[in-house]
Amino acid sequence: MQSIGRSTRSISTRSSHKSWKRPLVSDALFTDLQNGSYIAALYSIVVSIFCIAHSIFDTYCLVEAEPGATHYGYYPISFDFVYAGNAHVRSSLIAVAIISLLLSFPLLVSSVVLLVGLRREREQRLEPWLICMALFVIWRLVSFVYWSVVNDMMFSYHITIVVLWVLITIVNVFSWVVVYSNYQELSDITRLEDMAKLKMGTMSSLNMSHGSHHQSIHSMHSMPSHGGSHAGSHATTPSPHASRSTAIM
Repeated sequence: MQSIGRSTRSISTRSSHKSWKRPLVSDALFTDLQNGSYIAALYSIVVSIFCIAHSIFDTYCLVEAEPGATHYGYYPISFDFVYAGNAHVRSSLIAVAIISLLLSFPLLVSSVVLLVGLRREREQRLEPWLICMALFVIWRLVSFVYWSVVNDMMFSYHITIVVLWVLITIVNVFSWVVVYSNYQELSDITRLEDMAKLKMGTMSSLNMSHGSHHQSIHSMHSMPSHGGSHAGSHATTPSPHASRSTAIM
């Protein structure tokens, strides 16, 4: 873990780099993007659990209230609201519930991964949640519209479920926008950090190359001249013939 947090707001205000991209939203209404993403992760956990429970309940009701089926015993609820028409439509409603159930589990897991990614400020950990939530929103939007058209809206259960999923879908879309905006800021910070590291590495290598170049020039200048020392030794050493001639004279 980093000892110093990667403050997206402080870097975004100080940085004027051309590659900096403006996020979709600058805050999450009453808080910043980081805290808003935490709230979105916790919220998506609750939504995924609710969708799992709702899908299991719908499947159970459709199976129990199948036309022609005989049941014995006491049931705490009445199945009058359950669709009992065309067999193909009924099967499609069961398929909708099962697919919603299967999509809820990846959303639940990716929400936990999102919490870990937000704590470590790693934008790669946000990507699974963005994909799962986008697929979940699209599927639930299509499925509950179909569900509301097929089922009879005279029952309060269906009306309540439709209103709930309309509100949930709106909040899901806004949560996705908040997390994606945070993802954009973290990605830009990572890009700026990589550019700064590359620049520091380039400057360090240039300084090392200049230092080795100056050191080699200095060593060449400080090297003693062997030719001059030999010439001096020859000039100062007396010739034996010269001393002999001087003695004769």
